Amino acid sequence: MARVYNFSAGPGMLPEEVLKQAAAELLDYKGSGMSVMEMSHRSSWYEEIQKKAESTLRDIMHIPDNYKVLFLQGGAHLQFSMIPLNLKNNGKADYLITGNWAKKACQEAKKYVDVNIVASSEDKTFSYVPKYDESSLSSDADYFHITTNNTVYGTRIRQKDIVCLDNVPLVADMSSNILSEVYDVSKFGVIYAGAQKNMGPAGVTIVIIREDLVKEVDPQIPTMLKYKTHADNGSLYNTPPCYSIYICGLVFEWVKKNGGVEALQKINEEKAQLLYDFIDNSKLFKGTVERYDRSIMNVNFVTGSEELDKKFIKEAAERGIVNIKGYRTVGGMRASIYNAMPIEGVKALVEFMKEFELKNS
Repeated sequence: MARVYNFSAGPGMLPEEVLKQAAAELLDYKGSGMSVMEMSHRSSWYEEIQKKAESTLRDIMHIPDNYKVLFLQGGAHLQFSMIPLNLKNNGKADYLITGNWAKKACQEAKKYVDVNIVASSEDKTFSYVPKYDESSLSSDADYFHITTNNTVYGTRIRQKDIVCLDNVPLVADMSSNILSEVYDVSKFGVIYAGAQKNMGPAGVTIVIIREDLVKEVDPQIPTMLKYKTHADNGSLYNTPPCYSIYICGLVFEWVKKNGGVEALQKINEEKAQLLYDFIDNSKLFKGTVERYDRSIMNVNFVTGSEELDKKFIKEAAERGIVNIKGYRTVGGMRASIYNAMPIEGVKALVEFMKEFELKNS
């Protein structure tokens, strides 16, 4: 069967070039006589894989030397707990609620710290990013948590719109837009992201944390939930998800080869514009979020008819345009156009949308 255009929100599409290299190295990684999946995580073979992955990520994200890069497990969900457990000092934290995952992160944090909700867009089903200013922020907060891209509802926070206090660490969940647009890492205390959207397969979570935030914490906190445990052991305290990290390393090299994050951002904006332009001029399809706040990674749209939405999803799949069904709380359609989605895939989607509109309007 031919490859399809996979618009899944996650696990997302991987670059074909990366998959081909992984396939070529599956049985024998660079003359080792074994697969990366079979290697000891203490071997020199694997040590080189992880070091190179970290080095390339530092390069493409311009990560300063005073930040640690950790390869962890448990997904972004586990970070919802690890963040308050490790950054707790005064026992207070600020949260900007812009979507499903921001809300879950906040709910988890409430188990460990007092939470101040800076602003929320839940009043309009997270269809916009709420405005806020410094007066909404707590000067004595242990950290301020934001979600830079909202996978479910399709909104995005640009770097220039982030308001934060210099003395309060900024923490960002970048699971669904890391490596898709440029963010200045030095402005953040912690950046974390599940890999399965823009970096690699499920199984590994990247945490980029400023060194001063890696500290001794309450001894009652489980060893595996302490950033210091992983930082002190180079992410090798226990067996890491070796193969997932290997694939991430290949993706990082692919990003670098294609001009880095800066170049990919331009392509991503072009892909998103192509799709949004059609939606905005369509008589059948409608976008679901405010224009300025639209994500360039997750594009939500509806026909206004549940039956037509189902028909569209079914017929799209028959055309090799798959995993386009919207999240259960939103409905309609969602096209996730991560870095690995070629512009040809977006053009194919738009062409199908045009045909569907002609037949069903």
